[in-house]
Amino acid sequence: MGKRRAFTAEFKLQVVLDVISGRKSNAEVCREYGLAPAVVAAWKEQFNERAPGIFARGRGEAGDQQRIADLERLVGRLTLELELAKKVSSIWASLSPRSGR
Repeated sequence: MGKRRAFTAEFKLQVVLDVISGRKSNAEVCREYGLAPAVVAAWKEQFNERAPGIFARGRGEAGDQQRIADLERLVGRLTLELELAKKVSSIWASLSPRSGR
């Protein structure tokens, strides 16, 4: 049995864009590249399923930036609280009766 051909993502994209844009028909693409119609149909289906995700990423990145900013604020607040706790602890330790005062 022969080996299966492997196609790059760029090649698949070019084939799908040729068909979707109307530059070439499905049959023309299949003849030109020696592809089965089912293969081209599967690539078009994958493209149609994943294409909306390209535009959704921009919103995800903005959400990520907001999450990073919130976490940075939290780290800053916790750092201040820790410093305050250290100062109070050192003052408390110096005022305790065990320190000899």
